[in-house]
Order: sequence, then structure tokens, then C-alpha cells
Amino acid sequence: MTAYDALMAFQRETEALSQVAGRLGWDQETMMPQGATPQRAEEHGAMANILHARRIDPRIGDWLAKAEAADPVAQANLRHITRSYERTQKVPAELAAKLAKTTSLAHRIWAQARADEDVASFLPILQEVLDLRKEEAAAVAGDADPYDALLDDYEPGATGETLGAMFAALRPRLVALRAAILDQPAPQALNREFDEAGQLALSEKLAIAFGYNTDHGRIDKAVHPFSSGSGLDVRITTRTSLRDPFNCFYSTIHEVGHAAYEQGIDDAYLLTPLGQGVSMGVHESQSRIYENQLGRSRAFTGWLYGQMRDVFGDFGIADEDAFYATVNHVHDGFIRTEADEVQYNLHVLLRFDLERALIAGDLTVGDLEAAWNDRFKADFGYDVDRPSNGVLQDVHWSEGLFGYFPTYTLGNVYAGCLHDALRQDLPDLDADLAKGDTSRATGWLRNNVQQYGGLRTPTQTIEHAAGVTPSEAPLLDYLDDKFAGIYGL
Repeated sequence: MTAYDALMAFQRETEALSQVAGRLGWDQETMMPQGATPQRAEEHGAMANILHARRIDPRIGDWLAKAEAADPVAQANLRHITRSYERTQKVPAELAAKLAKTTSLAHRIWAQARADEDVASFLPILQEVLDLRKEEAAAVAGDADPYDALLDDYEPGATGETLGAMFAALRPRLVALRAAILDQPAPQALNREFDEAGQLALSEKLAIAFGYNTDHGRIDKAVHPFSSGSGLDVRITTRTSLRDPFNCFYSTIHEVGHAAYEQGIDDAYLLTPLGQGVSMGVHESQSRIYENQLGRSRAFTGWLYGQMRDVFGDFGIADEDAFYATVNHVHDGFIRTEADEVQYNLHVLLRFDLERALIAGDLTVGDLEAAWNDRFKADFGYDVDRPSNGVLQDVHWSEGLFGYFPTYTLGNVYAGCLHDALRQDLPDLDADLAKGDTSRATGWLRNNVQQYGGLRTPTQTIEHAAGVTPSEAPLLDYLDDKFAGIYGL
């Protein structure tokens, strides 16, 4: 056995254990009894210890020194393993275990605080999580920016400075488009209840329509929809709202985009570093293009209108054109995951700026709620009415995911580039979407993005598929064209 073969055999076991750890997280969100929280925290800590020990095993260094890459796949595997090995060595095992245990506890405390509208009950554990992540960031970054060290976990190669510049270019046109739209009459809104059973049945139909393979996955309910797993076991969750079925339908389509990425990766990469999405930004590009450019298109919403009438009967929207406007209604709202395409990124930029300030020490946990509310008022023009609509709405900080939020907007930017290329290659796509057939579009994404998993860097992945260097321009042009048409701008 060569050094490379030995390394990959060891890595395969590590990847398998990582999948098990992920399944613990899925269970905690969907099936676990609430009273199991303290034990689950211990279990997360134990798994983190085991994985940390494997990732800094001295044999990895020996194998890396001797391994030879015979092809691009081997080169990519070695790149990922080297990056992980060097990064993990900088983080003490005790810190990794404490982070896993603390974030497991913090998640449940956040969920209860959110239900109780009680920010104060969450702040002490948030402070613990923040302190641990800052300690980790300092260990990894050395003399570099600690926030960049955290961001690199989710989007290798990105920096706060480069993303900040891109986001600064996004903001003016988004704000201008928002203002122009809100001066126009609003489309008709849904105004009735939609039973949960009907929502879940149509949600599953949508998942299958977008290519989700339920032989290797399942759909459950959770407070915060998510996708979990890779390879042969990729699970998603959704949620329902009696008066807003779009919340269920588009949460499902969004998570199917994530799941389809994982299910679409070449089987040869199973349980290797290449066998999962290359970054959260690229991941988000798949979920957002599924949800928005495809799922909210005029062609596809025409099909969805008929499906909703079949399930719920006449629900008060006159025709397909009116329904398209209703689906894409630009409206006031507090919740990021429910935001329309025009305003969604403004929600992300708020979080990006606040968490950078937290990591830099320019903002304290005690001042976080006030800072959130002030920024929200400045960006959206109205006050946050309660914590669950403000600083407590997202799960991310309870789980220590500082550096994650900007990948949502980066994913939208990537999706804009990919959508341009997809439409150039499939100019007659709308005829398929009008029949609820997404197979050519999802097939294009599978062939050009998904199948490669972690073979290339994030930027290379988008450049290979779209043929351009990623920039915010295609996304902004798409939004201007789409909403000018809907609102007669």
C-alpha cells in the first residue's frame, strides 16, 4: 500500500465518523426528546474529541510527506487533507471538545429563549460560545484577521475585506430597487389558511420534481429548515405555516438544492474529502438557484398555481400572472428566511457586519440586541417588534457558526452567474418549467457543478461552470429585470 493509499483509507474512516456526528445533529433537530439535551451534549463532545484526534494523527503528516498525486483527483484530496491537518493542529483538542459540547447546550437554550422571547436567558451561553470561537480563531489566524480564519471554515480563500467590498457594491442597487418597488401597488396576498397535511404532501411533490432522491433521503419538520448528510444519506427538513404555504414550499425547494448538490456528487468520491460540497457559498448557489431563478420563475409558478388549486381548491388568486406576482411579492418582514429576493441580502449584510464587530471586539454581546435593532431600523425603516423576529431568529450564533452568514449572499452572487450561463445553454427552458419539469436545468447544474464536489476551489468551481469570474453584476441585472417586469418599473 502506498502512502497515498494508506492516507485515503484512514481518511475514509474519518469521513464516516464525521457523517455519524452529523446524524447526531440531525436527530437533535428532528427526533430527540428535549430531556436528552445534557447527554447529547456529552455525545457531541465525545465525537468531537475522536474526530479531532484523528485529524491531527501524526501518521497523517508522515503520509502527506510521502504521498504522490497521480492525477487531479489525488491532488485535490491531498489539498483538502493538508488544509484540514494544518488547521486542526492549531486548535487544542480540549477546545474542540468544549466547543462541541457548549454549542450543543447553546442550541437548546437558544430555542427556548426564542420561544419565550427572552434575550437575556440566551446571552450568557452566547458569550461562552463567542469566547470559544474567538479563542479558536486566534489560534488558527496567528497574525492574520481572526474573522478570516472563521470565514475560511465555510468559504476557503474568501476574506472579510473582499466580501465587504462586494457587498458594498450590492447595497446601493438593492436599496434603490427596494425603494422603487415599494412605491408601487402591492400584488394580491394570500388570505386564508392552508392545512398542514396538504402543504406537506405538495412539499414532497416539489422535492421530487426538483430531483430529490427519497431512496437516499427523507423529509422531516424542524424549527429552522436544513439539509444534513452527503453521499447515500442526505436528509432535509422543512416547516409549515397555516397562512403562508410558500414558507413550506420554498423552504423545501431551497433545502432540496442543498441535498441535490450532495446527491449529485460523483459516487467515486464517496467518503473522501471530495465527496461533499466544496464550500457553503457554492452550496448556497445551488439552493438559491433552485428556489429563486427556477422555483420562482414565471414558467414554474404557472405550474405550481395549478398544483395548489388541485390541493387547496380556489384560494383567491385569479390566474397564473397574478400568482407569479404574489409569489414574488416584495414586502416588509423581519425574517431572513422568508425575505423576498430583493431584500434578502440586506438581512445578510446586517448579520455580516454585526458578527465581524463581535469577533473584532467592537461590539459586546450585551449590546448585540440594541445594535441589531438599530441597524434593522436603518436598513428597513421600521422597528423590530420582538426578539424572535430580531436577534433570536437565527440558529447560527448558538451553534458557533460565525463566518457562515456571508456565504448566503455569496451564494446568491454565484447563482446569478450560473443562471446566466444556464439560460445561454438552455434558451427554451421555460417550456419545460411550465410543465413542472426541472430535469434539464437540474441536470445542467449536476453536470457543471454538483458532480465535481470538492475537486476544485470554490471560485474555480463557479468559473468552470459559468465561464466567468464571479461578480455581483449578473445577480443585480437579474433582479432589476425580473422585478421591473412584475412591478412595471
